[in-house]
Amino acid sequence: MCSNCGGNHPKVEFMYCNSIRIKFVNNVEDSMMKKTKLLFGVHSHQPVDNFDEVLFGAIAKAYKPFFQTLKLFPDFKCSVHFSGWLLEFIKKNDNELFSLMQNLSNQLEFFSGGFYEPILASIPSCDRVAQIQKLNSFIEENFNQTPIGLWLTERVWDDSIISDLSLCGIKYVIVDDYHFIANGITQNLHGYYLTENNSHKIAIFPISKALRYSIPFNDIDHIKEQLLSIATTKEGNSGAIIFDDGEKFGIWPQTYDLCYTNGWLKNFFELCTAGTVIETQTYREFFETNRALGLVYLPTLSYEEMGEWSALDERHSSRGGIWKNFFIKYPQSNWIHKRVLELSKKQINDENFLECLYKAECNDVLWHGVFGGIYLPNLRDTAYRYIIECENILKSKDIEIIDIDFDGHDEYKLSSSELLCIVKPNYGASIVEFDLRDKKFNLLNTLTRRVEKYHHKAESEYPVEDDSVTKTIHSNVFVLGADKQRYIDRYQKYSNLDHISDGSLNIENFKSNLFAEYGSFVDSSYESVDEKRALFECNGKILDTHAEVTKSYMLESETLLCDTEIKSKVEESMVYANEWNLHFVMYDKLKINGTLLEEEMTLYANILSIFDPYLKKTLKFDFENEVQIFICKNYTVSQSESGIDYTTQHLSLMFLRNFTKDLKFSFSFSVE
Repeated sequence: MCSNCGGNHPKVEFMYCNSIRIKFVNNVEDSMMKKTKLLFGVHSHQPVDNFDEVLFGAIAKAYKPFFQTLKLFPDFKCSVHFSGWLLEFIKKNDNELFSLMQNLSNQLEFFSGGFYEPILASIPSCDRVAQIQKLNSFIEENFNQTPIGLWLTERVWDDSIISDLSLCGIKYVIVDDYHFIANGITQNLHGYYLTENNSHKIAIFPISKALRYSIPFNDIDHIKEQLLSIATTKEGNSGAIIFDDGEKFGIWPQTYDLCYTNGWLKNFFELCTAGTVIETQTYREFFETNRALGLVYLPTLSYEEMGEWSALDERHSSRGGIWKNFFIKYPQSNWIHKRVLELSKKQINDENFLECLYKAECNDVLWHGVFGGIYLPNLRDTAYRYIIECENILKSKDIEIIDIDFDGHDEYKLSSSELLCIVKPNYGASIVEFDLRDKKFNLLNTLTRRVEKYHHKAESEYPVEDDSVTKTIHSNVFVLGADKQRYIDRYQKYSNLDHISDGSLNIENFKSNLFAEYGSFVDSSYESVDEKRALFECNGKILDTHAEVTKSYMLESETLLCDTEIKSKVEESMVYANEWNLHFVMYDKLKINGTLLEEEMTLYANILSIFDPYLKKTLKFDFENEVQIFICKNYTVSQSESGIDYTTQHLSLMFLRNFTKDLKFSFSFSVE
């Protein structure tokens, strides 16, 4: 009863939180009847061996200020996941932050996961278990917790992983509400469900997409309304579920000022701890005090945006694609993944080998969405560095014949003490990987230019938004500048590719990939003639006339010998063009026959030398006769969290010779 008027209306009180007026209904009966339990979690990860400036920037702008703010609110409980290698980096390089995380562990629940952040469903069972157990051990040793919750990398769900999760002591994982909605379950998503596989049981919490898009981008009043909208009876068994990137609290565009300068995060923590209607809990606390909402079986899926990015053809896909579609969409992604699977199958009980293998399983390089992913050469370099280190430990045979990329055709691995060369007979008998063992560097770490959906999205198709409001990175606008050009490749950018053209071939149509092609040998399947010599042949056509091409490789210590022979009855004068695509780190420092690399170069020579100061190596092509040489940089245009990336992917080279009917083309490629 109101002391002022004698009525039974609820008593209304106001408090101020950083100048924000928050209203509380203080009726005792009403507050006991309604409550929202907020399950708040943050996930933080950086690609393995990311640049130091990126890592220290993330610590300064997101990770450290987040926990410094959290320290002010000891009643705010939350769950956190850091990838294992990021935790190691913080422990080694920022003792202040690491100690702060340790001191706050009483209000935190640490989640496990794959130590180097692999997509768990994409790696072998033995590696999956080893990576989870490795992070479990780190958490136990440093935070005195035994994790029972697991962060599912990119929320890629596949029930084949349940048995391994159970083996590692994991009792629940986090997915998205989209996983449920895509399966027809649209109601009652404010708790956890149970599922099983092979008699092993696990709980699944669905993240609210509405909260994921709202925090921290909407104002506190809006967040409050969202949280109170799911308040339930006095037991408070309805959970508001949010578990999202820690980087959105300081690294995503404009979020540092939003969260810290303008105080959004502090206001949010205060909102959640100032009254009795919102109660924060860790996922463990909620799991141990609430029953499951029911039994569920979920499709193999990730979050909704990932389904859009991985779709092979959206016109015929009602719920988008599965994550593994990236292996189909980007052959370079598939190649890295299958090289890792090959090495996992050969794994030995060697600590260094296993560490390199697990690091090579990091997910970031294998896909592309709003983040750069496969488009980032440094991520591919990192993956190949650990792949090559594994190869060095295994000490490969001189020649090995194996279907590496699971396409039903064998590849040929040629090894020497200094080099490793992999030939793909069913794609023009071309070279798909060329590794410098001592530098752990793949010279053929290239990327084929392809069409992306966002390439054709006009600026007018983007919704008009208020520039004064901080937006999620999913709102980025992709508009290519007038000074930039975008080209698409019609074949994979491997090396030692055989083109047949005519006098119209020039450096401009080579760069744009629009030159005339009169042969059928670039992507044709070659048959093995002599396995010991890596000798291959292909019957095809030049114009409409039958032609036969024979190719052979011989790998010596630091030199690859290449021979190509063409036999035909073509009467016209044709141009044979041999294409190589080479990857470097510092293109502006390269020297071509003693001269700094230019954007485009045309030469006539029988020797082409490329000096790379980064590798401290000279690459040399040595031809029997003088050839015309085209050299140009290849760029890709892709979206990223910062907007548009215009990235140099590789250097394209073409060696030209005129011929009629028959041709013998021999040269050596050496690394000095």
